[in-house]
Amino acid sequence: MATGRTHRPATRSRGIPEATVARLPLYLRALTALSERSVPTVSSEELAAAAGVNSAKLRKDFSYLGSYGTRGVGYDVEYLVYQISRELGLTQDWPVVIVGIGNLGAALANYGGFASRGFRVAALIDADPAMAGKPVAGIPVQHTDDLEKIITDNGVSIGVIATPAGAAQQVCDRLVAAGVTSILNFAPTVLSVPDGVDVRKVDLSIELQILAFHEQRKAGEEAALPDGAGPAPLSRDESHDTDQGPDGDVPAVMPA
Repeated sequence: MATGRTHRPATRSRGIPEATVARLPLYLRALTALSERSVPTVSSEELAAAAGVNSAKLRKDFSYLGSYGTRGVGYDVEYLVYQISRELGLTQDWPVVIVGIGNLGAALANYGGFASRGFRVAALIDADPAMAGKPVAGIPVQHTDDLEKIITDNGVSIGVIATPAGAAQQVCDRLVAAGVTSILNFAPTVLSVPDGVDVRKVDLSIELQILAFHEQRKAGEEAALPDGAGPAPLSRDESHDTDQGPDGDVPAVMPA
């Protein structure tokens, strides 16, 4: 998934590449699963396999955090969970607003993983007057007329846009004007934002097109091979092994 304009001076001043930042949530998810099973330590090879990257890349990523593990023992799981959570800013509570409560917006509102990852859905907002006051995931939907007040009252800096494409830019402009500095965009359009505003774009159709490309390539390779020989399958890491795409970042996905 592509990203929009990115500006993270705090991260860059620590010398952590954006590609590494994009992999930290993958490590955190794998580590959290280990922690839930009371696993005390993990080797770089085991953690890399669980996160879907190669172990050399993982060790390089962790070196930016100052974590090098212990030879013959590995990495302390609980400490890494804390360290990555702190680096990602997940040791505090982040209020989030979701704008556009259609099928996708409602699904996001019902997603149970936000709270456990440091995010709190502070408000649901929609332009349809008929939606006003209707509870979704136990939260009453509010009208877009009140968007600015909602942002201010809840101290929101992260907004999620799940509107149709035609409404996304206007919603984005209002969010930014109200003080939102980070946006997760599910609308199938590219948003224009000023410097200092981060945008992550989630476009499922693009991801499917990329998979279609790989399927076509595998089919072509199989047709070109002698009878009985199959193509060597791409590993998960090999098929996603570019640190940077055309816009300078790595694809990222919503956590499972």
